[in-house]
Amino acid sequence: MGSGAISDIAPDWDFALTRVRAHSPFLTLALQRLPDLAEMLAQGRADEALAATLALGEGGPEVSRALRRERLGLALVLGVGDLAGHFPLARVMAELSSLADRALDRAIRAAIARRVADADAQGFTAIALGKHGAGELNYSSDIDPILLYDPDTLPRRAGDDPGEAAQRYARWLVEMLSQQTADGYVFRVDLRLRPASEVSPLAISFGAAMTHYESSALAWERAAFIRARAAGGDVAAGERFLEQLRPFVWRRNLDFTAIEEIRRLTSRIRRAYRGPTEPGPGFDVKRGRGGIREVEFFAQTHQLIYGGRLTSVRQKGTRAALDALAAEGIIAAEDARVLGDAYDRLRVVEHRLQMVADRQTHSLPDTADALDNVARLDGLPDGAALLADLREVCGAVAARYDTLLGEDAEAASAPVRAASGLPDAFAERVEGWKDNIRALRGAEARLALDAILPDLAEAFAGASDPERAMARWETLLAHLPTAINLFRLFEQRPGLLEQVLRIITLAPPLADALARRVELLDALIDSTALDLPGDVPELAGRMAACEDRDYEKRLDHIRQVVGDARFALGVQLIEARHDPLEIAEGLCRVAEAALQVGADAAVEEFAAKHGRLAGAELVVLGLGRLGGGALTHASDLDLVYLFAGGEIGSESDGPRPLTTSLYFNRLATRVTAALSVPTAEGALYEVDTRLRPQGNQGPLAVSLESFAQYQREDAWTWEHMALCRARPLYGSPKARAELTEIIRSVLETPRDPAKLKADVLAMRSEMARHKQAKGPLDVKLLRGGLVDCEFLVHYLQLRDHKGLASGVDVAIAGLIEAGLLPDDFGAHFSTLARVLISSRLLAPDAKEPPPAARIALARACGQADYPGLLAAITSARQAIAAEWAVHFGETLEVDGS
Repeated sequence: MGSGAISDIAPDWDFALTRVRAHSPFLTLALQRLPDLAEMLAQGRADEALAATLALGEGGPEVSRALRRERLGLALVLGVGDLAGHFPLARVMAELSSLADRALDRAIRAAIARRVADADAQGFTAIALGKHGAGELNYSSDIDPILLYDPDTLPRRAGDDPGEAAQRYARWLVEMLSQQTADGYVFRVDLRLRPASEVSPLAISFGAAMTHYESSALAWERAAFIRARAAGGDVAAGERFLEQLRPFVWRRNLDFTAIEEIRRLTSRIRRAYRGPTEPGPGFDVKRGRGGIREVEFFAQTHQLIYGGRLTSVRQKGTRAALDALAAEGIIAAEDARVLGDAYDRLRVVEHRLQMVADRQTHSLPDTADALDNVARLDGLPDGAALLADLREVCGAVAARYDTLLGEDAEAASAPVRAASGLPDAFAERVEGWKDNIRALRGAEARLALDAILPDLAEAFAGASDPERAMARWETLLAHLPTAINLFRLFEQRPGLLEQVLRIITLAPPLADALARRVELLDALIDSTALDLPGDVPELAGRMAACEDRDYEKRLDHIRQVVGDARFALGVQLIEARHDPLEIAEGLCRVAEAALQVGADAAVEEFAAKHGRLAGAELVVLGLGRLGGGALTHASDLDLVYLFAGGEIGSESDGPRPLTTSLYFNRLATRVTAALSVPTAEGALYEVDTRLRPQGNQGPLAVSLESFAQYQREDAWTWEHMALCRARPLYGSPKARAELTEIIRSVLETPRDPAKLKADVLAMRSEMARHKQAKGPLDVKLLRGGLVDCEFLVHYLQLRDHKGLASGVDVAIAGLIEAGLLPDDFGAHFSTLARVLISSRLLAPDAKEPPPAARIALARACGQADYPGLLAAITSARQAIAAEWAVHFGETLEVDGS
């Protein structure tokens, strides 16, 4: 057949056996030596024959001979079944890889047993790399394991040195599998992929291997371990080693230096390859241009770049990796399909070459007769048809791989490539960057900068404030250890540079965050970068999925996920991809998830030292914008710590026991630190606990009973107003329900309307004296703004017990339904809320922003232009002021009226 895929056409066993006998001396001999299997295949009983091959390798005391018979039987059954169209390529490769696993495992155990009878294979592991690790072994493949041992647990005789014993086992293993006997061989074993193979022993201790990979490994070794797995011997020890090695393979941040490393490696391979450059006699389908290796390198390069962040692309199989990369939007779906189909076809041709004489070859025959023979084994009429097929397949691969390598961009590396087209002032500024910014001192970084200079010049020229934009750009570069990764990212994602320049020009908070952590750009390359975040459980799952269980590393991971999500939401806002109200809700979901995961981590860490209190638990109440379910990028987290259960005087059960109140007050401090103290990944949130009972004078955490008593007997009116936006966010469902009921009963307490009104007006007057509006966009503090709106809503909630919901928008809807507010009040609140959320990024000082930011602000808020936005703000404030006058009898001065 001419394809790796299996069609719906029934298998043709007669045609397959005819081709075998005419074109494959190796399989013809196998038919003669294994007549029982030959008979099954002639009758189309391939699955039964496949099962029978396993019996060939069982039962006999001589492992070496048994494995050779099994290998010959499997080669026959898979070869004929493949040619007949019964076994697809993936099945053939998987069965060959499984045989290699079994062979390695049995050889390791037999080698150890020769020295230590009845010993287990503890402490000796074979790590499969390459096609074996990927489950994609070819028909006559070598295997390239790395043999590792643990000196402390390796079975050996008394007096044997662990290292010498390990080398002895390794030599016996290689001999057992590779030696050619009357029964053939099992697998040729190539140990040259082991660390420092030119000087190291055949088997290496786990510790020595780990030291090598952490300190001096090369790029190709990282690529090799993409497909690594423990395949034989002490598999559990091998899996532990690979888990420890994970950070070496999968760098957490985008690793665009991998492109440079793979470019150099490919260049060396292409220079070393002496065969034909395109399909013809002698062409190597593995190493030739557009061959198997280029498909694999294409996938692995992208995996190295993105796999640290996107676990979905950490696939061992080549086709699976291509599909995963396409699913994430990293490569085009068409490229994944073309390269995947090409890979399958090239692997099928590779198998045909090897079926002829069971040789580990990848090269087309040099003579016309031999080439015709391979083509006819494949089901094609002659060698010319095979070459035509391969030219098309390899051409498609080569074109895509050349694009990855930048083969057509040599001119781009010339110094000051675009200088002739740059304005003189900008060119001088660029020279200043190269002289003064550390990240641009290397030659590669400067060449990479030159490649994007025309785009930079155009973007800065079009900015509303070019000088300000360039200053922020310089700040960003100054914070980079090297600029190569960033510039390579811009090359890979052309639209990203324009997006970054908009961030730098329009949104100072995002620009500052990016300058501190350029890896925030990583968040923008995901296929979901411009999607709103998922629900709280989904976000919490991402934050909790830290592969390192160290407490500080877990907090780092939370900060990374939160930072990425907040940055992405900020970009979505300035790009006007979503309603700012949806952005605010997304920011709140992120914060809730961070609270849950951070508190879980703190509780677990605290319990390790102080134990737990039976029947008692921490409960966290969210207030303010967090309680209301809508945060801005500048919002603090208003938290109240409570605890449920726990008898007075009881102590925790840990090594350092604490009484109930002390336990939860110290635990609350730990949770606050988990959410607010900067780590290696930076800060997370500011946490405000001043809304707790008795404010800063009271304990940080109190019992639910004490909280209820305080709210009923001692709380001020403003504290009950704050309680209108209260929402339990952490604790068991039972504890949350109990707290929710306490809040409901407090809010529904009958009140003296006159006293309530007087308290509200006094508080608002006091706030107006001490907190003045900062500018024309301070829609929070301007009269008729959000503070007035929220005061009015909470006043009506407490007076009439209507609209009792923590979200202000939901509360307003309830008050409208009760006839306490006009139908358009919610729309006016939403207008101001959108401005507040958007201005936190686009006008953080609440003053009028630069012209480009005005346009972006209006667009984000759903207005046609900036004057239209100002008019909408004035209209909303006037409407809120009018309602204030209705309910409080007080006229507010609103500019623009």
